[in-house]
Amino acid sequence: MTDKNTPVHPLDQAVALTPTDSGRWQGATSPAYANMVGPFGGTTGATLLNGVLCHEQLLGEPLSLTVNFAAPVADGDFEVVARPVRTNRNSQHWWVEMLQGGETVAFATAVTARRRETWASTESSFPEVSPASELSDASKEGRPRWTRNYDMRFVEGALMGEPHPHPDYPSRSRVWMKDQPARPLDFLSLSALCDAFFPRIYVRRPKLVPIGTVSLTTYFHATGEQLASVGTEPVLGVASANHFGQGFFDQSAEVWSPGGELLATTHQVVYFKE
Repeated sequence: MTDKNTPVHPLDQAVALTPTDSGRWQGATSPAYANMVGPFGGTTGATLLNGVLCHEQLLGEPLSLTVNFAAPVADGDFEVVARPVRTNRNSQHWWVEMLQGGETVAFATAVTARRRETWASTESSFPEVSPASELSDASKEGRPRWTRNYDMRFVEGALMGEPHPHPDYPSRSRVWMKDQPARPLDFLSLSALCDAFFPRIYVRRPKLVPIGTVSLTTYFHATGEQLASVGTEPVLGVASANHFGQGFFDQSAEVWSPGGELLATTHQVVYFKE
């Protein structure tokens, strides 16, 4: 039972949805997660995912989420509409939209599934890094407001830092991350964390230019039970870029539990302007 005197976590406030009809909800952007323009994309994606998780026809747990940012999300109210477009025995495919003024500002496709025990292997390797306890939380001075909601302890590749000392990994960041204030990890918070990696162009070339995520895909490799076992401990993120050019760049990232389990992988394409 939830204690009525316990304050609602800022993330839960940001992604909160009030039902208005079957498959339709009302929500509002949160000033706590403001970005340079509009809200932090991680909360937009988590809100769309919440539309799936709140749906009465939900089957299973999130397997993948692709969010397309069609237009700037304005501060204020929005509507979320979600519907399952196909339900199979163990998987379900979803279409979700965020609307403002009757127009789509962001939309997502998602897949949920019933997981089952099978052979398993992880080919990516958990990196050898300093523990979070030996590192300091990165300064939030001059950063967008949403960054205040995260404890970020950089092993390497801090925003607007020095050029990367290793020529083979010039845009790589390795950072311990968690919600601030502390919040147990679940699919919503993991979804938002997967967009908390600063744009790689700001690591590769420490120069501020206008940017905006166009499309973000997250693959969830862990079950809800595995996420719950992480609790409020920090997770390790490893992010790097693949290509910059012609006004766009892409970046990929891994999110690991402190015990070395791969929780999620994420990929996005980002617009930039000189």
